[in-house]
Amino acid sequence: MELGLRGRKAVVTGGSLGIGRAIARELAAEGVAVAIIARDPARLEAAAAEITRETNTPCIAIPADLTDAAALEAAIGAAQSALGHIDILINNAGATPMGRIGDMDDATWMKSINLKLMGYMRCARILTPPMRARKWGRVINIIGRSGHQPRPNYITGSAVNASLLSFTLALAAECAPDNVLVTGVNPGPIATPRWDTVVAQGAAGMGRSAEAENAAAIATVGLGRVGTAEECSGLVAFLCSDRAGFITGTNIDVDGGGTRCI
Repeated sequence: MELGLRGRKAVVTGGSLGIGRAIARELAAEGVAVAIIARDPARLEAAAAEITRETNTPCIAIPADLTDAAALEAAIGAAQSALGHIDILINNAGATPMGRIGDMDDATWMKSINLKLMGYMRCARILTPPMRARKWGRVINIIGRSGHQPRPNYITGSAVNASLLSFTLALAAECAPDNVLVTGVNPGPIATPRWDTVVAQGAAGMGRSAEAENAAAIATVGLGRVGTAEECSGLVAFLCSDRAGFITGTNIDVDGGGTRCI
């Protein structure tokens, strides 16, 4: 399917690993020049070089800690300077640890809110005005199914993700008159380094092995397996295209049938 994205410019936060890296590569393969932002400079540079080599499309690395508002603003400014303008924002940076309410101190709550909720908002606040002025733009928020299927052993992530589901719909309503489309993507269990961490944390909290924790998670998935990062990135590329030009203000689960709420 020709998505017609060649020549577009994108920012992908959390683009050095997992789903973010897969999205950056998918967009670059479609001819989109991509800036990836993450904290680890060496890993980020390696990812950008590999994506550029594999796709023959520029992918640039911009190291930044997105919990720092000033660093985030500088990173987005660097992406704009390098690429000229930004058509597509993929908000993906942000990982919240597993834990029940008694396990999560104020610092953990504030770090999670500042990185994911505030990070997504700050990126969108900077980039949506010029998108709206050009009458074309895409904002894809990678959120997580716990926002509408909360779990006590992931209480902070559930709360942050629920806020992002609401933020996505509100931002979509504001930007729709200017043809800037805003959607959320909620991955379920996806085989990434982040999933390995979640499994390890969950296993420790439940007092069982990582293998047993992983099996318990898979048991909740209708398809009976963990997904791949590419099964998320393909959807995201489609949502960025004009083929999805009538999709906005919604949140889509990519979870193998694991989310059963209406």
